[in-house]
Amino acid sequence: MRIDELQYDPETIAAVRRIHEGDAVAECVARAAWSVIAEPGDAVAGALIEALGAGDALSAALGDGASLIPSGAASGRASRALSAARARWRLQADPRAVRQALRSAFDVGAQLVVPGDANWPVSLDDLGPHAPNALWVRGHADLLVREPRVSMVGARAASSYGEHVAAELSGDLAARGAVVVSGGAYGIDGAVHRAALGVGGATVAFLAGGVDRAYPVGHQRLLQQIAVEGTVVSEPPCGAAPTKWRFLARNRLIAALGQATVVVEAGWRSGSLNTAGHAATLGRPLGAVPGPVTSASSAGCHRLLREYDAQCVTSAHEVRELWGSIEQRAGEGDEHDPNRTRVLDALSARSRLSVEEIARRSGLSPERVRSCLGLLHLDGDVSVDERGWHRARASRTE
Repeated sequence: MRIDELQYDPETIAAVRRIHEGDAVAECVARAAWSVIAEPGDAVAGALIEALGAGDALSAALGDGASLIPSGAASGRASRALSAARARWRLQADPRAVRQALRSAFDVGAQLVVPGDANWPVSLDDLGPHAPNALWVRGHADLLVREPRVSMVGARAASSYGEHVAAELSGDLAARGAVVVSGGAYGIDGAVHRAALGVGGATVAFLAGGVDRAYPVGHQRLLQQIAVEGTVVSEPPCGAAPTKWRFLARNRLIAALGQATVVVEAGWRSGSLNTAGHAATLGRPLGAVPGPVTSASSAGCHRLLREYDAQCVTSAHEVRELWGSIEQRAGEGDEHDPNRTRVLDALSARSRLSVEEIARRSGLSPERVRSCLGLLHLDGDVSVDERGWHRARASRTE
């Protein structure tokens, strides 16, 4: 059986149904196959899928569907790029690898999330042809679409100063409802994740390899905790090894998912600057934490402040100001946003309500309610405890 025929294989379809909720099963099989044969960020694969859909693109790339390829890709540079891509895709086109990825995902409780799903983060679509074809997710996939989200990255060889600042910022932001996104690495990433978990907040860890492979090994326990209480995500399928290229490709997802990116500590040539570059290219607000001018560990942050128009960040309040500029541009930062008013009207200071009950009372979708609650929580207008959401007694909108 060819890999492009897997979308018609009953065994493979059954395997996808176990890890994906939705009706577009054949599309999901094809996207799972693409995640096996194409490296993260493969723009040729992305353009082909955008033009044909995942299933027909797979047939065009590997099977008998060459006639499906758009005429614009049949000449010059595009034709050469497509020919080279088909050659490298065919080297990876093993149906057994797709089936094994699906089995491994089921074994570790992972989900397959694809564009169009309720938990697909549409902010990743800003990457254009470099956007992921699918995501493999362990934990609470809804965190990928909860707002606000802030990406926080930094050096692996972090100083005690850097880890202290990272923990302070992350803990404060997570305690006030923000989803903190990072890369699961040693140093700043680890401090960010631990602080968010420590306050009972939400955190997302993007891995460079499969979600069934804890890397770095020293963070196995931390990543397991994130998989239970937060979200662990990868673009490569289960079983994929973390490679240098995949780390660099992973950085674009961290930058794209966050509504703002903050570099806490970074050397002059730190990989965190790669994430910052993606954030700047995507037009995401970028912040950097200053450090001692004598510290090589902060040279990269000072470079961002000087050369990349990053904003100086010294507190969680200043981080929140970064995405506040987005809300104003989107027309959502106004205190008199009618959706916020409807959510507040559905709440009281005495009773605790679930998101679903607030949605029923306000007439808004649960996703919109979660977004409004996150922003109202950051502003101190609402609070949450183990029994549910309620108005803060000192709500400044009253």
